[in-house]
Amino acid sequence: MDLRKIKKLIDLLEESNLAELEIKEGEEIVRLSRFPKGMAPSFAPQVPVAHVQVEAPRATERAPDSGAAAATAAADAEQGHTVRSPMVGTFYASPNPEAPPFVKVGQSVKVGDTLGIIEAMKMFNQIEADVSGTVLAVLAQTGHPVEFDEPLFVIG
Repeated sequence: MDLRKIKKLIDLLEESNLAELEIKEGEEIVRLSRFPKGMAPSFAPQVPVAHVQVEAPRATERAPDSGAAAATAAADAEQGHTVRSPMVGTFYASPNPEAPPFVKVGQSVKVGDTLGIIEAMKMFNQIEADVSGTVLAVLAQTGHPVEFDEPLFVIG
């Protein structure tokens, strides 16, 4: 497993309220814990352990970003608040393929409004606006994988 991935996992554990994190990628297993195995301090709340199984990376083809689209997204990001992915998964802009997207560029949103959903481990997780404003950009594409901390939306 790549050391950069392990560093990101350590950062994720530090930022969360998890006591332990275990990742299995192929035959490699990485287990991170805030406390020595079997020893949690008596003052520490009992926090569930997150078990995540990651498949080996696959070669995926992504459409190359055009220079103009990247420049526009960068300009929008400077003008507003970026909503980032809280997890790795598959992004969906609407609740089902026939439904309209939760939000569109130019639409006003309030704190708590659903912007999209991320499917992770057969669970659908709503991504909610953490600020009020106008959607300046939708950076993720429906049905495409997203990474942890990847920019999804820009709200101004």
